[in-house]
Amino acid sequence: MEHLVEHMRTSNHSVHEPTCGICKKHCRSFESLREHLIGPLPKEACKSIFSNQGCKFCLVILNNPDALRFHQEICQLPSVSAGLLAQLANLSIFENLVIDTGQIRRPQVVALACKMVSGGSDGSLDLCARVCLIDEYESIVFRAYVKPKIPVTNYRYQTKGIQAEYFREALPLSQAQRKIQDFLYNGEPMWKLGPTDGKASILVGHILDHDLDLLQIDYPATMMRDTAKYPPLMQTNKLSNSLKYLAQEYIGYDIQTGNEDPYEDCVASMRLYKRMRSQVHIREDHPLASDSQNQNNFASWRQSELEKMTPEQLLEISRSDYYCWCLDSLR
Repeated sequence: MEHLVEHMRTSNHSVHEPTCGICKKHCRSFESLREHLIGPLPKEACKSIFSNQGCKFCLVILNNPDALRFHQEICQLPSVSAGLLAQLANLSIFENLVIDTGQIRRPQVVALACKMVSGGSDGSLDLCARVCLIDEYESIVFRAYVKPKIPVTNYRYQTKGIQAEYFREALPLSQAQRKIQDFLYNGEPMWKLGPTDGKASILVGHILDHDLDLLQIDYPATMMRDTAKYPPLMQTNKLSNSLKYLAQEYIGYDIQTGNEDPYEDCVASMRLYKRMRSQVHIREDHPLASDSQNQNNFASWRQSELEKMTPEQLLEISRSDYYCWCLDSLR
């Protein structure tokens, strides 16, 4: 019991962790849960049941194979239409390179993605060349080519499909920056932005720090939902997965197979976010280990009391060390 208490003190197990639907084992990430179920060294009893009743995308266990087939038809999402991406790409050869809805009512959740070209004498600098912002219904809020401030040394045409002539009518970086800030802040001053109140949007994306750095936009971490940093979506060694991998494994289709489009990345990150947000977990009044109300849950002076508890009771007082996106559904 002394070892169990010490384990619970440091592991931050909680109801928000990915959990095996068969043996109820708690895992730090879905990658770890996947290894537990179908990895090189799975738990055989769980593997046997999962092979017949488990969804390979969301890893839930269904009642029977028929229920599984019906579930996976819904769980595996369709890819973004190739025709739509081609239509968006064709904007590059016309004068209308900017899509800006100018809507007055701002979306509560938006996804951002950028595509880069190379700058600098050795081509090592990333420069924002395209930017896209969508709402949670996958409608485009803002989309534009962005004119880099310094000369481009590599347009990365082979992977991004970007050519020099696309920048003739492109927006200056400062103008694109103001547009995006207007959508994100929605009239709120920077100092007032917060996770529980106000009118500002939750920002979804993949490696958001890099995109925002290139756009020279400041946004509070409490308002960002980064699929590269969300613990349940990370590798077992706590490194980030690529967006391409996450889309393939968790929503069931391939992205970035041809010329990369920021709209496609926006949609993938938004779908991942919504899938994580839709998870149903037991509601707790103070769900984070950092909440002041939980600071004494595993205090050393409670050692004797804690050692008398059952594992279930220890789990009941244990709290997560990360913000679970399911909590956004309570906003």
